[in-house]
Amino acid sequence: MNSQRVHFVVELEIQEGKFDDFAATAQAMAAGTAKEPGALEYEWFLSKDNTRCRLVEIYADAEAVKAHLASAVVHELVPKLLGFATLTRFEVYGVPDEAAVARLNMIGAQIYRHWHGIGSQQSGAASAAAG
Repeated sequence: MNSQRVHFVVELEIQEGKFDDFAATAQAMAAGTAKEPGALEYEWFLSKDNTRCRLVEIYADAEAVKAHLASAVVHELVPKLLGFATLTRFEVYGVPDEAAVARLNMIGAQIYRHWHGIGSQQSGAASAAAG
């Protein structure tokens, strides 16, 4: 894991009879996020019965998170999506800036700072070898 990157895992429960509206909004969100600088991944995963969804987002760094949180996707499309689904979990992995942390905490996001991992050791070893 690149320690500068910030990952979001968002879990949603889709309201009965609202899947088509949910899907159209999710597609618009993906299209909008694809245009944002530093948005590396934005992947939607559905349960077999289309009632639960997970969105996995990866941003290059805290600046990319800041841009995303200021975007039309967040300000216009997220509220629309929440008309068709209930947010059941929101986890953030990495370190967004203080303003983003405050905003994410307001909506109940749990924030986990990067601590340790194999990717970090390999990246560090590669940097040391290159230096």
